[in-house]
Amino acid sequence: MPLALILSSHVAASRVGGSAQALALAPFRIDCMVAPTVLYGRHPGWGAPGGAAVPVEALEGMLDGIQANGLFGQTDLVLTGYFASAAQVRAAARAIDAVRGAPRDREARKPVIIVDPTIGDAGKGLYVPADVAEAVINDLVPRADIVAPNTWELQRMTGAEARDPTQALHAARLLGKPVLVSSVVRGAEIGVVYADKKEAWLAAHPRADSAPKGTGDLLTALYGAALIDGLTISYALARAVSGVAETIMAAQTFGSPELPIVGMAQRLKATSPTVRMERLA
Repeated sequence: MPLALILSSHVAASRVGGSAQALALAPFRIDCMVAPTVLYGRHPGWGAPGGAAVPVEALEGMLDGIQANGLFGQTDLVLTGYFASAAQVRAAARAIDAVRGAPRDREARKPVIIVDPTIGDAGKGLYVPADVAEAVINDLVPRADIVAPNTWELQRMTGAEARDPTQALHAARLLGKPVLVSSVVRGAEIGVVYADKKEAWLAAHPRADSAPKGTGDLLTALYGAALIDGLTISYALARAVSGVAETIMAAQTFGSPELPIVGMAQRLKATSPTVRMERLA
């Protein structure tokens, strides 16, 4: 059974962060180890979230316990998301190095590290302290196999605008590694751009009037699952973005203020790509 290490938020009543990603990975039979960076009752977008940040000593202790059981050497996927302090980011960086350096079977696949630089968004700006954003950019992004920013975060990292597919492609290639850019807008569509040195794709679908929080977290989980399944880059992108789009539509149908990840579990696994795919120059 594939194994994932998730370093992000645990939010009890909202389908965001690491707890939501664990739910999304379950239908793919990917076991998850969630090391939470915060323990919140609800997403801060609803108001005061309740709970608190996890002290870095506690986070490090959890990671030490995981490592002591020899599980870093069995980890196939690492997802990083929200961090409350720069010290937590540095702890995550050390954990990534330990996962990569852990002994593993000769036939075992190399772990895939997906870093979602969860630092801000359009219209809101930076929503973590500046030192946290700096640590994510300097300590985690260089360690990533795939970086998964939204367009605002990509612009923050590169200084280049990334609102439409052409801009997003140019900005993504400035990072010098594979990038998965969400919230890319073209006309009445919204989508995700994947870009590496060799190829680039846009997976687009009609924009919804509104969507629950957590779509970026869901995207990285579904894309990671697609890579574990051995899908090609383009099909992995199509399946992941289709899963996000269908979950948003289901939320609207159900009148749900949160992403109905559990209700969509079997559909996420069985979804046939329904997004418009476009190969970018």
